[in-house]
Amino acid sequence: MAVTTSSRLSDAQVEQFIREGFVRIDEAFPRELAEEGLAILWRETGCDPNAPSTWTRPVIRLGGYAQAPFAQAVNTPVLHAAFDQLVGKGRWAPRFSLGTFPVRFPSPEDPGDAGWHVDASFPGEDPNDFFSYRINVHSRERALLMLFLFSDVGEHDAPTRIRRGSHLDVARLLGPAGEAGMTFMELAGKLDVTATRPEALATGSAGTVYLCHPFLVHAAQPHRGTTPRFMAQPPLHLTEPFRLEREDGGYSPVEFAIKQGLRERA
Repeated sequence: MAVTTSSRLSDAQVEQFIREGFVRIDEAFPRELAEEGLAILWRETGCDPNAPSTWTRPVIRLGGYAQAPFAQAVNTPVLHAAFDQLVGKGRWAPRFSLGTFPVRFPSPEDPGDAGWHVDASFPGEDPNDFFSYRINVHSRERALLMLFLFSDVGEHDAPTRIRRGSHLDVARLLGPAGEAGMTFMELAGKLDVTATRPEALATGSAGTVYLCHPFLVHAAQPHRGTTPRFMAQPPLHLTEPFRLEREDGGYSPVEFAIKQGLRERA
C-alpha cells in the first residue's frame, strides 16, 4: 500500500504500519532531486555510469551527504506529515542529511552483508564497534528506519528485503532485556523466530520512501539486475524517549506496535 504527495496517511495505512511494520510513500520527494543527488553519488563512487567495466565491486558504501538535494529530499511536507502521524508531533528531530548509501552494483559476487538484522540505535561499551551497538524495547534514540530510493528499483535490483510484521516479534524479544536491551549481534542471533513471516521487497521509482518501524527485520541481497541501486537508509531520531505507559493514552503508532508485540508474548 502506498500514498502520494497529495495525501496524509489514511487510517488504513497507519493500521498497516502497526500490523506490518512499514508504509511506502510514492513521490515522497521529487524525481528531480533524486537525479541531482544521483549525479553527486556517481562521482563519489569513482565509477562511470556508462561503463559497467568500472563497476568492480558488489557494494560501495558512501555516507554523510548533506548537500541541497539530500537535505531537501528528507524535508518534504508529505514526509514531515507522515513523521508527525507515525512518531508524534514534536517527538522527532529534523534531519538535514541522508547518512549512509550502500550503492549496490550488478555482480555475481556475494556482497557479504545480506544477513537479516535490526538496525541498532545507541552505542554499547565501545562506541567505535558497530556490532556492539544496542537496541532496547523503547527504541532509544531511533524513531524510524527510512529507505530513500534515489534510483528506480525493481525486484532484480537488490531491493531491501523486509519481513512483514517482524517488528512485533522483535518487541517480544527485547521486552525481557529491559533498558539495557541487546547488542546488534545478540539480537541478530535470535531472529530465526521471524523466519516464517512473509517477505516484501522495497521496490519503487526514484523518489519513493519506505518508513519503517525501528524494530523491522530486513536484509540486503545480491544485485541480479542491470542498473546500480542507489538508496539511503537513515534513521529518524527522537527528541524525547518513546513511552509505553501514557496516562492520556496518546500513543504514537510506533509505540502502539511495541505495546501490541509485548501483549502477544507467548
